[in-house]
Amino acid sequence: MQNMMTAKEIRNSFKSFFESKGHLVVPSAPMVVKDDPTLMFTNAGMNQFKDVILGNAEPKSRRVTDSQKCLRVSGKHNDLEEVGHDTYHHTMFEMLGNWSFGDYFKKEAIAWAWEYLVDVLKIDKTILYATVFEGAPDEGLERDNEAAGYWEKYLPKDHIINGNKHDNFWEMGDTGPCGPCSEIHIDLRSDEEKAKVPGAELVNKDNPQVIEIWNLVFMQYNRKADRSLEPLPAKVIDTGMGFERLCMTLQGKKSNYDTDVFQPLIKAISSLSGSEYGKDAKKDVAMRVIADHVRAIAFSIADGQLPGNAKAGYVIRRILRRAVRYGYTFLGFQEAFMYKLLPTLIDEMGEAYPELEGQKVLISKVMKEEEEAFLRTLATGINLLDGVISDTKKQGKTVIDGVQAFTLFDTFGFPLDLTELICHEQGLSVDTKAFDAEMQKQKERARNAAAIDASDWVVLAQGETQTHYLDETEHPCRILKYRRIEQKNKVYYELVLDHTPFYAEMGGQVGDSGVLVSDSEEVKIFDVKRENNLPIHLTAKMPEHPEADFMAKVNLERRRASEANHSATHLIDQALREVLGTHVEQKGSLVTPEGLRFDFSHFQKVTHEELRKVERIVNARIRQNIPIQDHRDMPLEEAKKLGAMALFGEKYGDKVRVVQFDNSIEFCGGCHVKATGQIGFVRIVSESSVAAGVRRIEAITGEAAEESLYQMEEMLFTIRDILGQKDIKAAIQKTIAENAELHKQMEEAQKERLMKVRDEIIEAAEVNADGVRVVKHVFIADIPANTVKDLAFQVANVLPEKTFCVYGSKSDDKPLITVMISKDLVAERNLHAGNLVREAAKLIQGGGGGAPHFATAGGKDTTGIDAAVDKVVELAGL
Repeated sequence: MQNMMTAKEIRNSFKSFFESKGHLVVPSAPMVVKDDPTLMFTNAGMNQFKDVILGNAEPKSRRVTDSQKCLRVSGKHNDLEEVGHDTYHHTMFEMLGNWSFGDYFKKEAIAWAWEYLVDVLKIDKTILYATVFEGAPDEGLERDNEAAGYWEKYLPKDHIINGNKHDNFWEMGDTGPCGPCSEIHIDLRSDEEKAKVPGAELVNKDNPQVIEIWNLVFMQYNRKADRSLEPLPAKVIDTGMGFERLCMTLQGKKSNYDTDVFQPLIKAISSLSGSEYGKDAKKDVAMRVIADHVRAIAFSIADGQLPGNAKAGYVIRRILRRAVRYGYTFLGFQEAFMYKLLPTLIDEMGEAYPELEGQKVLISKVMKEEEEAFLRTLATGINLLDGVISDTKKQGKTVIDGVQAFTLFDTFGFPLDLTELICHEQGLSVDTKAFDAEMQKQKERARNAAAIDASDWVVLAQGETQTHYLDETEHPCRILKYRRIEQKNKVYYELVLDHTPFYAEMGGQVGDSGVLVSDSEEVKIFDVKRENNLPIHLTAKMPEHPEADFMAKVNLERRRASEANHSATHLIDQALREVLGTHVEQKGSLVTPEGLRFDFSHFQKVTHEELRKVERIVNARIRQNIPIQDHRDMPLEEAKKLGAMALFGEKYGDKVRVVQFDNSIEFCGGCHVKATGQIGFVRIVSESSVAAGVRRIEAITGEAAEESLYQMEEMLFTIRDILGQKDIKAAIQKTIAENAELHKQMEEAQKERLMKVRDEIIEAAEVNADGVRVVKHVFIADIPANTVKDLAFQVANVLPEKTFCVYGSKSDDKPLITVMISKDLVAERNLHAGNLVREAAKLIQGGGGGAPHFATAGGKDTTGIDAAVDKVVELAGL
């Protein structure tokens, strides 16, 4: 058995082998699935061909081969927490496959599988076994004697094993294409072990050294809704071979991680960490985890899925954080490190998957930022958790308090699954019910999960902050305490004041900005955050005299703009409920001085007419100059009776503040205009989808809305001047009509030119001694492929019999060979356009194929077009 091939060579040899058998080599589909609601990630090679298999789309070729990147993080044998602890679990893996859509079937699939494994890869045929479907009498299905018969050409009968319906009958789903399958197994045990127990007795018995290496699926039935089966009109071959397993087999290893698929990464990790692989069991697990996970993360980002807090984004973030945690805990990584493995990954897989190279800047940036954020979180969280674990053990308990676990999550962003993992390693569990209850109580706090490098607070005076933002924009103050913060290589300072007129970010409204003024200096406040309900004032420069008396002054222009946008948000919310229905509920908002963003529940796109109606309602209420009714410290029940609309996920105390503008009544703690007239004007600038059932409106008010109208007007004036007419609409309609007429005339001219070219080609064609008209033509100028195809069929319509056509052309400096053969010649002379063009394509450094009567081939070398055309004629014997 050959065992010196590298992973790159093995992958390329598979694709090259099937390309030599007339298969089109296609790139891997994205690992991240964007158009299939049943899948977040590609988990099998056939995913990208579902529409073809189901008959909903035409294949690019009847024969296809590829290496597909897949991701599995759940389900049987694919639990994320198992990855790294053994030798065969993976998140991301590659699936080598070949497909036939209505072309070849069992005979060729089995013959080529055998040829590749035994003749190409030189695997010892005596250690190979094949399973075939044993049949299912209850469904009227006989044993797959056809497949067994083909296998008997290559294997002794005692190496052909019957398999049950569970192992050897593949189904896409409850309905749809299905059929028997034939698995190829390999016995990697020692000669001594083989002598004791025959390999046939261990097939499909979960023996780690007698493993399935390739599965050949023969889709020949269609499962109907009543569970009955009917023959599939176009039979499908769908095969899948585990790339990592194949590498393990050929390289003579006992673990996938010992192959050169993973070893370059493991060596890079070893070098970065200063730890040698194979010396320490825990460090080995960490290296395997990281080597596996960095692949999944890099490919996901390359495919457009960034780490996030929901769905597919959360899966990727969870994988990344698990890798960081293992690197931090067992390998001593205190700084971001995984992004440094990207060059090694690209070296090993970039050739097969060029998206890695193309997206390397994005991948590296995203990975590094995610690592840095979580490392800050991890350091703080693990130290705290160690204390909690120690205290719990001292108390003789085995369950960690869920409230403490939530505090780790809420304050430090330490994920519950990592808390559970670390506790599990210490023989403890976590009270998840208490955790979930705490999460419901403090959803707002849970968003502030990003950890920072913060110094200790320097306390200047004792006291509590008194807020005045609802009534004042200036107020005398002193600094109670301050601390230095370093985040993303930027240094700033946090200040806590005894009195503040600044609004601290909360409820979607961003914090104020402004200045602190003393007798000797002015300090700029660029933002105000809220931490544990305490206003924190951010400044890039620490006051020279922090103990001085200051006057806190809010940036009035920006505050007034925020007030207008916040009040407009309330009016838009109410108007949306009136126009779209009371099912509309706020799902999120952002209020800034520049504009507003409002997310709400609705199950379809809001039409232009509906948006205009909302605008009209809101602007009418602005013109009414409705005064604010500011209900402060109102009993909760009284507020509900008043009709207050609570924000999503919020919990309220016994006393609340309610902001009311006539029928718009909402719980709110933010800043608002004194009367709606101060908003000025509202203009909705966009409407979009955020997620399933959630829409987003973005709008501007006041001066920004006014300026946008001026810009639109200037654009209209510019268009008017370009068109030279006052009636812009009529001028544009006239231009469009004239353009359509010119396009029509151009198409007609092209058709006439095509007819002329057709006639010239036919006239120049030669008739050989057998009476066959040979139409051979090479186009000098660039000509689109579709035009050549149209021309070929037009010639065929004029000359339907005894005609052989071959055309050479180029488009965008890419050569194309097109072959059309009349059906009588195909039958009489046993000609096949696909076979002819495939061989000739070598002269243009390309490949192709097609049907017996029509085929095309593309390539890279335009200088070989004439030779390729002549080669087609030569191969046809004409």
